[in-house]
Amino acid sequence: MGNLQDSVKARTFDAIVIGSGMSGGWAAKELCEKGLKTLVLERGRDVVHLKDYPTTNMQPWEFEHRGQVPQAIQEANPVVSRCYAFREDAMHFFEKDTEHPYVQEKPFDWIRGYQVGGKSLLWARQTQRWSDFDYEGPARDGFSVDWPIRYKDIAPWYSYVEKFAGISGNKDGLAVLPDGEFLPPLELSCVENYFKDFISKNYSDRHVIYARCAHLTEPKQIHLDQGRGQCQNRNLCQRGCPFGGYFAANSTTIPWALKTGNMTLRPFSVVHSIIYDEKKGKASGVRVVDAHTREVTEYYARIIFVNAAAVNTNLILLNSKSGRFPNGLGNDSGILGKYFAFHNYRGHISAEYHGFPDSTTAGGRPTSAYIPRFRNVHKQETDFLRGYAAGFYAGRFSAPKPEGFGTTLKDNLAKKDPGPWHVGSHMMGETIPKETNFLSLDPVKTDEWGVPLLHFSVAYDDNDDKMVKDFMDQLSEMYTKAGFTNIKTGDSHQAPGLDIHEMGGVRMGKDPKTSMLNQWNQMHACENVFVTDGACMTSTSTQNPSLTYMALTARACDYAVSQMKKNEL
Repeated sequence: MGNLQDSVKARTFDAIVIGSGMSGGWAAKELCEKGLKTLVLERGRDVVHLKDYPTTNMQPWEFEHRGQVPQAIQEANPVVSRCYAFREDAMHFFEKDTEHPYVQEKPFDWIRGYQVGGKSLLWARQTQRWSDFDYEGPARDGFSVDWPIRYKDIAPWYSYVEKFAGISGNKDGLAVLPDGEFLPPLELSCVENYFKDFISKNYSDRHVIYARCAHLTEPKQIHLDQGRGQCQNRNLCQRGCPFGGYFAANSTTIPWALKTGNMTLRPFSVVHSIIYDEKKGKASGVRVVDAHTREVTEYYARIIFVNAAAVNTNLILLNSKSGRFPNGLGNDSGILGKYFAFHNYRGHISAEYHGFPDSTTAGGRPTSAYIPRFRNVHKQETDFLRGYAAGFYAGRFSAPKPEGFGTTLKDNLAKKDPGPWHVGSHMMGETIPKETNFLSLDPVKTDEWGVPLLHFSVAYDDNDDKMVKDFMDQLSEMYTKAGFTNIKTGDSHQAPGLDIHEMGGVRMGKDPKTSMLNQWNQMHACENVFVTDGACMTSTSTQNPSLTYMALTARACDYAVSQMKKNEL
């Protein structure tokens, strides 16, 4: 009996965090800093900052395929191969298609990074706050359910996480995109500045700004204390940064949690389900399958933070069945897995500009310009709901001309004619969460760890199609008026998921009958479980969501610990 008690005690913690990525790293940091003995479960391998970035300092010629992914690997992995960062220098940070299969009832590109740090090693590092135009959107426009919070509730937590993470940006004074705690911005190119000034003079409701990003342009003491250094503009971020120049859990939140002495990190831990105690009326722990040995172990804690990334968080909760919750943990409302949403990245536009012939670009830069949402902001003005943001980039490239023979060819190859400036934009549209976009479990088939295969039934709708057309029309007009030429628009028709901004399924809301979580990201029907990754999102806005996940996580941890101290959790 004693041995059993000792074993249970060794597997008991104050808190368990499922996932070690963008939001899980923050949960680990906050809970450990507040004194909680915290177990962090990661289904993938450990990736230690500096030690486990094998390609970070390699030169192009040191790669066997010069950075390209061999055809055989592409053919074996058609989904992940569509991701822009899946290249020879970073493909070891991606989950391959065959390693964790899923069922596509409708096409969905599920891009995953199973390791300590998760996709924070691979993200594009764009960081924008949401505004009340976003938090009030569902209530105003009559879709989804009302958010249980407003901008004022989360604003101080945006500031809190921005100071620690390090965000480069300008104070732009835009109501649609609140300012934050910024490090100095990098420069825009002369054509980007030209377009910025042109739009400002010709459109009262449209703006071109520097795209805020999670890069240390001028490290503060808090960043030096983390062991991080200034961004070197190498643009090799997906390899893992040896300088810690951008925010990734591996170089920031995870080491910070580790140095408290309160974190136990357990990689290769596939979470099967959350254990519900019928007598106590709350979750008691987590059931884990060892990724290699398939041994099943149970761990216990007073509170559980589910931060497995939106899709896997839905999967874990759907699979956490009990007598009290036969359809998934906390799923009294029946909406678990439903109202799943994403960002619409389909539209793109390119053009040329023949101004500034005496200027060009040199060196690297991890960001660009950005056009915040301008459609349907103050009133409904189109035949579709909500709107889109857009990137904007202008650069000039010297390309040799492989034309002619002999001396002519040699001369052509030696010429450095940069040609015109190339400009381009891509859209990031808000999709409307719908009950018909959902995730579900296979009734029979399981993966190699005994977890049911996940089914995706997620698709675009007419609102998305109209938004793509409007993006092309509006950006074409703006480009034309600015004097850009050779304008080309396109619709990639890419599947949902390739945006890698999955949200919803475990949404926040005021009413337990129509939502899973309250204003503190706390499960309505199981109060010691919190969800603060993309699964918690009620709507998608047009902004990159990662900064909001960080802020929601820090806020929820503060609340959870305060409730524990009052013995209310």
